[in-house]
Amino acid sequence: MATVTNFETISHPSKTDLRQFAELFMPLFNASTDEAKREAIAALSQHPAVPSAVTFFIACQPISLAAPFLISSKCLDDDTLITVARTQGAAHARAIVRREDLSPTVIDALVGLRHAEDLKRPEEPTPKTEIETETQAAATGPAEPQPEVETDKLAAASALEEDMRQRIKQMARHLHRPETDTLGLRRLTEVQEALLVRFARERNARQFAVALADSLSSSYWLSERIMLDISGAQLATTLTGLGMEFSEAAFVLQCFYPHLSAAEGDMSRAEALLDRLNIIESEERLESWRRADSYTHGRERKAHAPAAQKTGTRG
Repeated sequence: MATVTNFETISHPSKTDLRQFAELFMPLFNASTDEAKREAIAALSQHPAVPSAVTFFIACQPISLAAPFLISSKCLDDDTLITVARTQGAAHARAIVRREDLSPTVIDALVGLRHAEDLKRPEEPTPKTEIETETQAAATGPAEPQPEVETDKLAAASALEEDMRQRIKQMARHLHRPETDTLGLRRLTEVQEALLVRFARERNARQFAVALADSLSSSYWLSERIMLDISGAQLATTLTGLGMEFSEAAFVLQCFYPHLSAAEGDMSRAEALLDRLNIIESEERLESWRRADSYTHGRERKAHAPAAQKTGTRG
């Protein structure tokens, strides 16, 4: 902190000052306590002339330390923000989304981000796991039947057990679809959800539609049509099918459809609308929209090409 404080007293640091501070700061930072690191980062978050090496160094720290710097520092240029978002993961990118001064270049890069860990579903037990379980059961062996247990009762019990086993497996397949099954697997990443909430807060319908189309891997026209349903039902279905957190989805709906802010019982109309939706049905409906869009959007894009070229609309 003494090093940071001394640096803060220099109103117009020279190249030599910046170089010396960078050389001193990073080894001292690594040797400091977490509390001292947080204090240093908080101070530098407000400094207008942090050396580029130090800005990148701080931005790549664990998110518990780097967050205030990623959100507030004016020293992070577009290239650094994009590099950090792409290399440090969803938590860092989500913090960057919270910046007030995001450029279109950074927004486009964030919209296109994919974080595989956010797309994963709880994994279904693999065949290996089942084999190992059966092997273990075979090794230990079933309890030796007592002489008084009749063969037909054992057979009936085995049949009932097998029936229950098959039912449980069917339910597991329904709740935890394998990655090869495209139905219901489309899920928002943390960054995509943060961007959608940001654009909703700004009432930026066009950027929201672009980000939504990217999240759906669909044409721009599908997301636009979803938003043109002024009841909000189609967007509610879409956000539910994409797995957006309930309160965030309600906030988005109320931003674009003000009538959904009105009370309905002990909830807002937006919350009541979301509460009535079935998640599996929403996933299936969303998937059907995406399939229909994939069949037709090529022709629609061609038909709308002149207008898209004039307005710069993305598909």
